[in-house]
Amino acid sequence: MSSNISTRWIEDNSKLLTDISDAIWRYAEEAYEENRSSQLLIELLEKEGFVVETNIAGMETAFKATWGKGKPRIGFLAEYDALPELSQEPVPYRKPQEGKTAGHGCGHNLLGTAAVGAAIGLKYQLEEEGKDGTVILFGCPAEEILMGKIRMAKEKVFDDLDVALTWHPGFVNMPMEIAFQAMNSVKFKFHGIPSHAAESPEEGRSALDAVELMNVGVNYLREHVVSDARMHYIITNGGDKPNIVPKNAEVWYFIRAPKRRQVDEIYERMKKIAQGAALMTETTVEIDLLTGCYEFLANDLLNKTLYESLEELQPPAWNEEELKFAQDIIDTFSEGQKDNQVSKFGNQELKDSLLDDRVSKPRYKLFPVGASTDVSDVSWIVPTGQIMTCCSPVGTAGHTWQMTASCGMSIGHKGMLYAAKTLALTGYKLIRDPKLLKAVVSEFEERKEGTDYIPIITD
Repeated sequence: MSSNISTRWIEDNSKLLTDISDAIWRYAEEAYEENRSSQLLIELLEKEGFVVETNIAGMETAFKATWGKGKPRIGFLAEYDALPELSQEPVPYRKPQEGKTAGHGCGHNLLGTAAVGAAIGLKYQLEEEGKDGTVILFGCPAEEILMGKIRMAKEKVFDDLDVALTWHPGFVNMPMEIAFQAMNSVKFKFHGIPSHAAESPEEGRSALDAVELMNVGVNYLREHVVSDARMHYIITNGGDKPNIVPKNAEVWYFIRAPKRRQVDEIYERMKKIAQGAALMTETTVEIDLLTGCYEFLANDLLNKTLYESLEELQPPAWNEEELKFAQDIIDTFSEGQKDNQVSKFGNQELKDSLLDDRVSKPRYKLFPVGASTDVSDVSWIVPTGQIMTCCSPVGTAGHTWQMTASCGMSIGHKGMLYAAKTLALTGYKLIRDPKLLKAVVSEFEERKEGTDYIPIITD
């Protein structure tokens, strides 16, 4: 079948894609610092005939690569930022890379490379058949701090797409039917009056007292919000020295809830708590809303199409060395971790597996998780589909050294290539079948219910 052209290119260039992924894995560049990682992907896309625009939405490591003409316009979302404190060699025991602190504990080295591979594979398919259609690869930095795609969305970068496709490394092969949470990232900065804490404390007004009182107030608020809401914080500034009444203090909150409106409601109540804390301490408060994202808007028909592609291509086979690596990794898990992680995806059959070798059927309902992603914002602009493929041993949690290790070796490589093929094939199906694409867009409009997307981010 002619649709194999896209997947054949990915298979024929598996070493190239694996080498690029491994290079990005070694670079392990954190949010907004992904200079070498983004450049590596840009160079490949330019070599393959894509026209690349850089510095998208004012971000040095964001880019947009375009090939083709006319409609439909299929977008692929690439990420490539690493995480702090997750440096790790590709071995099944804790061993940070020498001289490195960051690591790809979320597998974005695989994510970005597979998205690029899918875009190039689809380009070859359309080129061979002489079909109209535009393939666009979006290089999206800073996903881990929920900034990149939201800044791009604010600049309407995604507005002219028909569909967006992406994926995420995990331990299961499935369409991603995950209810990612809406979220606000906000800093509360209190300003007081410094004074000697022992000689003249009565002259001081403590900004740190205000932070602590705010945190007490928020802790009492927890009883009176929806049960799935989360308000977690760190104190980023608690003063300079113990014998000085702190002039400045700051607390940074992430506010999460299942729905955007719920986050908005909690945020308004937290602002009142902050103002109350300032009033009690005779300080002032400055509120800095850094960014916010929406919950994910699912598309059942798109998930069905992605599932069919996953089934058609079939998951990779695992060799004895990979199965032993998986067992060694699983042996490092805390008690109950594997069962807890598997239960989040509703597939109990995986509990006895080391590596997933099947495709989980769509359930057409979202399973709640505590995490958030800026992919969700794209899902309110254009129909967006995601898959997960097995790139790590069953039960591996994200943002862990175990995930970093898996994403730097053959288990991650195989999952990456499977994802790239699935995305390319699905993109082709949407171009080949205008009725399917029209139905996907129709479901998107129906689920939006007339909601206008408004990006939440500070310039």
